[in-house]
Amino acid sequence: MPNAAIETTYHLARQRYADWGVDTDEALRRLEQIAISMHCWQGDDVGGFETDAGLTGGGIMATGTYPGKARNADQLRADLEKAFRLIPGVHRLNLHAIYRETGGKPVDRDRIEPAHFQRWIDWARQLGIGMDFNSTYFSHPKAADGFTLAHPDPGIRRFWIDHGIACRKIGAAIGRALGTPCVTNTWIPDGFKDVTIDRLAPRRRLRDALDEIFREPLEAAWNLDAVESKLFGIGSETYVVGSHEFYLAYAVANRKLLCLDAGHFHPTETIADKLSAVIPFTGEILLHVSRGVRWDSDHVVILNDDLRGIAEEIVRHDFLGQVHIGLDYFDASIHRVAAWVIGMRAMIKALLGALLEPADRLRQLEADGDLTGRLAVLEEIKTLPFGAVWDRYCLHQGVPVGGAWLEEVRDYERQVTSKR
Repeated sequence: MPNAAIETTYHLARQRYADWGVDTDEALRRLEQIAISMHCWQGDDVGGFETDAGLTGGGIMATGTYPGKARNADQLRADLEKAFRLIPGVHRLNLHAIYRETGGKPVDRDRIEPAHFQRWIDWARQLGIGMDFNSTYFSHPKAADGFTLAHPDPGIRRFWIDHGIACRKIGAAIGRALGTPCVTNTWIPDGFKDVTIDRLAPRRRLRDALDEIFREPLEAAWNLDAVESKLFGIGSETYVVGSHEFYLAYAVANRKLLCLDAGHFHPTETIADKLSAVIPFTGEILLHVSRGVRWDSDHVVILNDDLRGIAEEIVRHDFLGQVHIGLDYFDASIHRVAAWVIGMRAMIKALLGALLEPADRLRQLEADGDLTGRLAVLEEIKTLPFGAVWDRYCLHQGVPVGGAWLEEVRDYERQVTSKR
């Protein structure tokens, strides 16, 4: 669509929304301020660069054999840059500890340092983006039996505690270098596949291990600690040590961010309702936005009802300054750059849709007890010209409008990823 047509269509849409009391210019201004943390692990199927073979096991599985995945950090950074150029707004990178660069020297996870991520920091600074960080407690010989921080062996537990301590220091170094807080997230796979007798002892060990990891205070200006729960995992179908209830209690008691992952609960359970339930007690939270299909399968995020619900809950309660939004999925059956672009643009669309909602009017109808009016308005606004506002945003952000981004990915595939 020509630029003039996009502008004309937008002005018509702006008037339609104004009739409902919505200022589209203000909605776009607010949207421009939201940074979403794009996860690096979509680009290489959660392989990391510890070994040439990548990761195996540990309850992490990217399915599919689409060619052209990133084989090293330089390729991954190039792919990330391509994706960022097709996504409106200025966002962040979410990095895992397994993406360290050690110059070919073997450095185990309990000995990693900020220097092993310096090239990532320099790259992020050049792009003008912030970074977040994740400790990696899976796919390692010392996690082969499914236990890490809750392991009964003190030696193995010590290894993983040291890893967590090292990751916090790396997160603080990232935040200080880039001038924006780094959210350092902790997720462990610990649990049992079948009938479990002693559920308490592992949780006591996990509590004590976390206390040791978090013992050293770090400046919140540079590092924010988060803990992430899960309902079940591959090999931990019956019992997960770090359950939602465990981490909710730990986060509240110890003033940590609670991470809510959209794929880590019951298949029919949405995390949208949880935001207003926990934020009054935690202050801030971390979101890992994913899409489960029948189970925690980490499908590419799309603009579905679950995603809209998450965005609406954030915007309706003015949580934008308290919710750190990151994506978390890995699909190896489609082009990996396209997977990033689809998911990121879907998340941004969901936030825009929420910003374009006549929230004050809906809130007043509800307060007045006019539930008929509330439902009627919610249905009517579904047909407002949202697409015209989205196209205008993409145009002014200098990224492809509509589906034009796909041809750029196709060209990148022909020129770059197909030759790997």
